[in-house]
Amino acid sequence: MSAPTRRLTTAQALVRFLAAQYTERDGVRHRLIAGTWGIFGHGNVAGVGQALVEYADVMPYHQGRNEQAMVHAAVAHARQLNRLSAQAVTTSIGPGATNLVTGAALATVNRLPVLLLPGDYFASHAADPLLQQLEHPVEADLSVNDTLRPVSRYFDRINRPEALIASALNAVRVLADPAETGAVTLALPQDVQAEAYDWPEEFFADRVWRVRRPAPDPVELEAAVRAVRAARRPLIVAGGGVHHSEAEGALRALVDATGIPVASTQAGKGSLRHDHPADLGGIGHTGTAVSDELARTADLVIGVGTRYSDFTTASGTLFADPDVRFLNLNITGFDAHKLGAHTLVCDARSGLEALAGALAGHRVDPAYEAGYAAGKERWERVVEAAYRADDENAVPTQTQVLGALDAVVGETDVVINAAGSLPGDLHKLWRARSPRQYHLEYGYSCMGYEIPAAIGVQQAAPGTPVWALVGDGTYLMMPTEIVTAVQERLPVKMVLIQNHGYASIGGLSEETGGERFGTAYRYRAEDGTFTGAPLPVDLAANAASLGMDVLRAKTVRELRHALAEARAAGRPTCVYVETDPAPTAPPAEAWWDVPVAEVASREAAVRARERYDAQVAGRRRHL
Repeated sequence: MSAPTRRLTTAQALVRFLAAQYTERDGVRHRLIAGTWGIFGHGNVAGVGQALVEYADVMPYHQGRNEQAMVHAAVAHARQLNRLSAQAVTTSIGPGATNLVTGAALATVNRLPVLLLPGDYFASHAADPLLQQLEHPVEADLSVNDTLRPVSRYFDRINRPEALIASALNAVRVLADPAETGAVTLALPQDVQAEAYDWPEEFFADRVWRVRRPAPDPVELEAAVRAVRAARRPLIVAGGGVHHSEAEGALRALVDATGIPVASTQAGKGSLRHDHPADLGGIGHTGTAVSDELARTADLVIGVGTRYSDFTTASGTLFADPDVRFLNLNITGFDAHKLGAHTLVCDARSGLEALAGALAGHRVDPAYEAGYAAGKERWERVVEAAYRADDENAVPTQTQVLGALDAVVGETDVVINAAGSLPGDLHKLWRARSPRQYHLEYGYSCMGYEIPAAIGVQQAAPGTPVWALVGDGTYLMMPTEIVTAVQERLPVKMVLIQNHGYASIGGLSEETGGERFGTAYRYRAEDGTFTGAPLPVDLAANAASLGMDVLRAKTVRELRHALAEARAAGRPTCVYVETDPAPTAPPAEAWWDVPVAEVASREAAVRARERYDAQVAGRRRHL
């Protein structure tokens, strides 16, 4: 007797399959694919589009305006839910598919799950070439979707219906595996999407993917304990893996017991509350003075769930003690082995709990604790000075904008940013009150991330105030998802800061001999430079035209009132503020390597190269 089957199209089968996938960790079950974003065109409208209509009762659909933005929303959704739930994104062939590449790279760089379902050309080659097809003279099976291969953790092109069975299982396996996850791409030829097949019924049965918490290897754990006990000045670097593993409590228990201080990467900020005695704030190029001072003298750096980007290591110049060693606790061996480290390849929570148990009775020297406590107190005064506004009727600076927001947000508000000068200011100054409050995408630092990310977070956390902090440069990259927020009735809050240019890159350009060339939004002057008056662009009016309520704030006082009103609002609301361009953030406490022209005739570049050579001499390889 043959096994029961169900006759469906490939697209219908995929949607039914995805609706039956779950993750489970610590006994709590989550829908793996919580919904599907889509923009329809030829290549997916009659396949996946029809399937989403067919099964609207089991697969929620969200309409986007830009394919890249849909991926950003899905990625932010997954991050908010600790990678236990994800979303899918479907597009047409051609430009719809290639618009996914940036979002896919962002997902994979940040180790965050998203399922991409781009349409593809006819597998049968019945229509060849078809509209938007890239023809290659010697590789007939190549399509633009192949651009997604290097930025995907798993890629397959489904050229026959039955091929979906094995590929779909592999796709969700990767999405649910914290050591493997990232962007997953199933390219779907449009003829195969619509083709019917007799699918085995068991393909559609509920399937639970258990997210394991692997424990540390006993030999590795023993070596780690010896390293910690021998260290005089240990320092923990908390990365995003602490949040993904929900290991904040385990980290706090270890720190409370041992007194080891914690500095955080952009992804790891909030691993401890800002007011915990051992929380030293950000580390690296955008770190605090106390974190970077300790990093320079640490003899053991304990990385937890971090991949050690160049911002964290100050391009290899930060960890300066001649005898410094590294102990890396990470769920991936790839990241654990960086910097020649001792390794604990395991789940962050499991590893921290095991480490705390094995270190019972061990504590750092009281003088070390007193030293970093004094440094933390000094830095808090720096934060207060940056936030303080002595004149309530003055135009606010960017750090005063953060101070005003700091006074308004509650414990669980989520603050989102990704690019420009804000990430540095936030990393140094923001007081994270809860594990998910600080949402910085700084693995890929993608302009345009903030607004769609706010939508994804709001979907994942209904009722939570969600703030997208957006500079004028980022806003002009991708404001389109404002329409989506309005359509979905999501009360996201946007703080739109206007300073008439690329402030972060302007400063970097000046530092590296580029003389701020091409970084201001101004009229072109007669000599060809962009030094004329600011452009008469009204971003607030633009946001209003897309459906947002807009509150304009010209002074610090008005800003405080506007932020409070926005937080209480029940629909998408923008607070627009033009800031005083004078820099008020503390300067960088550590270097970042941006190569400078080795030869040049202009004095600015010559002087920049001299500074660069002095800094790069301090770089070292940790082996």
